[in-house]
Amino acid sequence: MEFLTQYNLTGIVIGAATFLLIGLFHPLVIKGEYYFGVRCWWVFLLMGIAATAASVVVRPILWSTLLAVWGASSFWSIGELFEQRKRVRKGWFPKRPEPEKRPGAGRKRN
Repeated sequence: MEFLTQYNLTGIVIGAATFLLIGLFHPLVIKGEYYFGVRCWWVFLLMGIAATAASVVVRPILWSTLLAVWGASSFWSIGELFEQRKRVRKGWFPKRPEPEKRPGAGRKRN
């Protein structure tokens, strides 16, 4: 931490980590909607509340900021889940097959 402060690199680290965090949430939304539909919105809500609350409690500015970014990304992902459902309906993303239509469904396992 001292190295980052001494060479004024904290902002660059926050920017890069923000970019990575937002990039992480994109596939989480896509996979979440694919496997669970929009029913998993509450997971993003709980993550957002926890991360935002933690950002208020944590003292170091780097970690506090990254937790706040995590929380904001989680809250944003709730809306993106519902938007992803619309994109799937438009055919822009694949829809998960029904259980009886999935390959291997209904087969006995040894």
